[in-house]
Order: sequence, then C-alpha cells, then structure tokens
Amino acid sequence: MDHLAAAEEQIASQKLKQKLNEVNVAAQTHLAPIQDHVNFTLQKAYFKCAYECFDRSRKQEEITNCVESCSIPLSNAQQRFDNEMAKFQERLNRSLMVCQDKYGADKLQKKSSAMNDMVSCADQSIQDSIKLLPHLAGNLKASFSIND
Repeated sequence: MDHLAAAEEQIASQKLKQKLNEVNVAAQTHLAPIQDHVNFTLQKAYFKCAYECFDRSRKQEEITNCVESCSIPLSNAQQRFDNEMAKFQERLNRSLMVCQDKYGADKLQKKSSAMNDMVSCADQSIQDSIKLLPHLAGNLKASFSIND
C-alpha cells in the first residue's frame, strides 16, 4: 500500500470514528430519559415493593417470592431496553458492513473513489440510524408509559 492510500485510509477512519461518536451522542440524548426511568423510577419502585415484603409474620419462602415478584417490572423493562438497543446496534452494524463490502469490491476494481464512496455510504448509514433514534425512544417511552 502506498503512502497516499495509507493516509487516505487513516483520514477515512478518523471520519468514521467521528460519525460513530455522533451516533453515541444522539443515542445518549434520546435515550437518557428512558434509562433514567429504568434506573431510578423502576428501581425505586422495586426497592419500595421489596421492602414491604419483609414482614416477620412471613416465612422466608414467602419473602423470597414477594421480592422476586417485585423485580419483574424492572427486569422486564431493562430486558426490553437492552433488546431494542441490541437491535439498533445490529441494524447499524449490518448497514456499515454493506458499505465495507462495497468498498472491498470497489477497491478490487481499483476505483479511485472507493474510499470516498465508503465514507459517504457509512455516513449515510449513520445518519439513517440517528434518524431512527426518536422513533425508537418514542416506542420505548410508550411501552414504559413515560410522559414527556
């Protein structure tokens, strides 16, 4: 690989890192209220519920069952959030892999615009993912009954 191609790849890599950072910032912006709801509102409800389970008149098994029952809403919400984030990440990864595959094919054909095309494709994939975040956040807020 010549020096020009190496420099071009390094610049492209830096641009992609910058774009991926934009996705992270956008995700944090849109999803912070949801994570806050799970981490504080639902955990607080869990601890209050679990506290009520501890009664000296109850048997240990009853207490254990009660505490487990209290954890279900929190556990379900965290699992739903994690699943939705995993799907979002998987969609982004697949989209970026398509760009990388196109770049590999273009590079084999010695297209001079291969690197720029790959960066442009990746940028479009990232922008499309960022556009999905409000919809994802809205769906999660609706499923967790979070009012803005």
